[in-house]
Amino acid sequence: MKKDYSKLWVLFKSMFVLSACTFGGGFVIVSLMKKKYVEELKWLEEDEMLDVTAITQSAPGPLPVNASVIIGYRIAGVAGSLTAILGTILPPMVIISVISLFYEQFRTNPYIATALQVMRAGVAAVIFDVVINLAGNVVRTGRLLYMTMMIVAFVATYLFGVSAMLIIFVCLGIGLADLYFVLKKNRTDAASKASKKKGRV
Repeated sequence: MKKDYSKLWVLFKSMFVLSACTFGGGFVIVSLMKKKYVEELKWLEEDEMLDVTAITQSAPGPLPVNASVIIGYRIAGVAGSLTAILGTILPPMVIISVISLFYEQFRTNPYIATALQVMRAGVAAVIFDVVINLAGNVVRTGRLLYMTMMIVAFVATYLFGVSAMLIIFVCLGIGLADLYFVLKKNRTDAASKASKKKGRV
């Protein structure tokens, strides 16, 4: 039991630190979660983190909270989800509450404005890193369908301004159809092998 509490503490502490030190939105914290839970702690596989990213982006609600629910549950069940959510929401809640008390001073302070401008450059670099990693994972599958979907989705969003939600649902439909045909092919192949085996007997 002590080990479980220790794991929950590590989960809470890591989520708290990531949430407190992350600027730039959901994709940034998901990238840092990948580095923490896949590369450093090795609690998750890289494919699992890719699935988490896809699910959290598709589901309603803030991306970091969605990710913390899934990662926490995968690591320590319901208690892990609750612990991860608490660690994720506490830092922004406290920081935003403090900022709201001094909003006018923050809004007009030239030093804070400059700091925010500088942080945007760092955020852009982190998001670019996420894009490269996720694209690399798609390419490594070796599936032409997935690579084509990735390129078409990028062109549709960037050049034609197609809604991200529409792209997600279309990709989901294509993915389900692909899964159906793969399973059907596997069943056909299995039936064919069984039939040949009976013929030999």
